[in-house]
Amino acid sequence: MTVDVAAKLEGLRDLRARAPQEVRRLFAERRRRALLGADGRLMLVAADHPARGALAARGDEIAMANRDDLLTRLLVALEQPGVDGVLGTADILEDLLVLGALDGKVVIGSMNRGGLAGAAFEFDDRFTGYDVPTIIEGGLDGGKMLCRICLDDPATVRTLEACSSAMSGLNQAELMAMVEPFWSRRAEGRVTNDLSAEAVIRSVAVASGLGSRSAHTWMKLPVVERMDDVMGATTLPTLILGGDPSGDPEITYEAWRRALGLPGVRGLVVGRALLYPLDGDVAAAVNIASSMVHDGQEGSERGTA
Repeated sequence: MTVDVAAKLEGLRDLRARAPQEVRRLFAERRRRALLGADGRLMLVAADHPARGALAARGDEIAMANRDDLLTRLLVALEQPGVDGVLGTADILEDLLVLGALDGKVVIGSMNRGGLAGAAFEFDDRFTGYDVPTIIEGGLDGGKMLCRICLDDPATVRTLEACSSAMSGLNQAELMAMVEPFWSRRAEGRVTNDLSAEAVIRSVAVASGLGSRSAHTWMKLPVVERMDDVMGATTLPTLILGGDPSGDPEITYEAWRRALGLPGVRGLVVGRALLYPLDGDVAAAVNIASSMVHDGQEGSERGTA
C-alpha cells in the first residue's frame, strides 16, 4: 500500500467518525454517466461477496477479510480505463465514494445478502442490503439481486417474491434490475448451483418472468457448456459473471472470450478472479478482461498494464 492510499484510508475513517453526513452530499454531487458507452458494452467489478460471509479467493478462506487491502485492490481496478463501474454493498460503495473512485462510473447496489454462505437459512435470501428507494435517492444506476431457486426449500418462494418486487421497482424507476439466477440444491448441508446448461436455461426462464415490467432487466449468468443455448433462452441483455478463481487464468479468459461473442452478451461482472489474480497483478488482470469486453482482443489500446 502506498503512502497516498494509506492517507486516503485514514481520511475515510476520520470522515466516517466525524462527518458521516458528507456521504449523502457526495452521492448528490457524484458525476454520473450513461449506463452503456458508444460500444454498447459494460465491464463491472464486483465487491459484494463479504456481506454474505463469502470471503474466500484462490483457496484462502479469508482473502477478502482485510478491508484496506480490498479497497486498495478496488481502487487499482477502478483506475483502469476499460472498467465502467462497480457492484457492491452500501459499506463498500460508500468507502469508494469517499475515496473519490465513483465519479463517472456505473454504480450498482447489491440488494439481497441475507442468505449467508453456509447458513441453514441460505435460501431465505432476504433483502438486507440496498432497497429500491435508497438506490433512487443515492443516484445509483441500478440494483443487483441473487435469485437461487431450490424446489426442495420453501424459503425459495420468499426470495422469488422479493426479487420480483425489486425488479418491478427498479424497472418503474428506469434503472438497471440485474438478476443473477441459479437452479440450486442443498447436498450434505452445502448449497451448490447446478451449472448444467439445462439448469441454467431453466433458471433464466423463471427469472426472466419476475416483476411487472422487464424493459430494464438484465441477466447476470455463469459461463457453462452450451452457452449458445443458454443465450438462446432470453432476449434480455446479459453480463457474464467471473466466479471464484481457480486453476489456469488462461482457461478462464478463453471461456469468457467465447461467451462474449454470443448474441445478447454485453460484458462482464468479475470480482475475485480479477481482484485476487494468481500473479497478484490486479491492473494487468483487469485490463486483460476489459480489453476482451471493449475491444474483443487482448493488448489493444485499452489493453494490458
